[in-house]
Amino acid sequence: MMADNHSNPAEVHLEPGYHPGINKFDEFMALEGEIFRAVKDRQTHKVMLDGEPVFIKKHYGVGWTEILKSLLSLKWPVLGARNEWQAIHKLNAIGIATTPLLAYGMRGCHPAHKQSFVVTRDLGDIVTLETLCADWEQQPPPLAIKRELIRKVAELASNFHMHGMWHRDFYLCHFALKREAMATNDLRLYLMDLHRVEMHDDLPAGKRLKDLAGLYFSAMHIGLTKRDVLRFLKSYYQQSLRQILKNRRFLQSVEQRAMQLDAKFLRKREAGVAM
Repeated sequence: MMADNHSNPAEVHLEPGYHPGINKFDEFMALEGEIFRAVKDRQTHKVMLDGEPVFIKKHYGVGWTEILKSLLSLKWPVLGARNEWQAIHKLNAIGIATTPLLAYGMRGCHPAHKQSFVVTRDLGDIVTLETLCADWEQQPPPLAIKRELIRKVAELASNFHMHGMWHRDFYLCHFALKREAMATNDLRLYLMDLHRVEMHDDLPAGKRLKDLAGLYFSAMHIGLTKRDVLRFLKSYYQQSLRQILKNRRFLQSVEQRAMQLDAKFLRKREAGVAM
């Protein structure tokens, strides 16, 4: 018998100093606006709230089928917005920029039918690194900009992993910067899409490998050279090349997995499967 979430107490957390004029769980879940993403168990809307544009990501419960599917694949299921709420707080604590958190709410005890939401501030006119770097192979950027972005991505990734965090979707499309940054050279990166993030006391090597492989896969066709890759590794590990090469077997595994992801992506694209 399905749990009645409306009979369960709801919790709503507003960030300090945020007073949007509503504070009840149902009021937040009723917010609707431009839909940015919609899948079976969650939706992301851009709405005006208290005179400013914000994003609200609503989770409606994944159901037992998805939970069992994840567990049978040896994956821990994402049950709602709590992951993202905790991840944003963690990123704030370790100095990684992300979408500013405004509110979080959750209702229900039944793991398959919990409802939840997270509200974040609109960052404005941003561009992802996937979009920014898309034509680098044909039109290389200024060398100084390219090297600075490589360093910034490497340092963010190093900090993220050093603090036990596993993104699980660590691709260039989830790194962003303000569009105006290219003119001011203030290349501050924002890490996005945190709803699947896991946090560990010490990040297992296999999970670090998967994140780095995802990142490398997403950058394989933007015109990076071997020197660019080495520059990334030196900033990521903060070690000399000789010390880095002691991890040769790990790095080879990263490259192999990235190539497998790329081959899989190309097969799907040729078959006309939506990614």
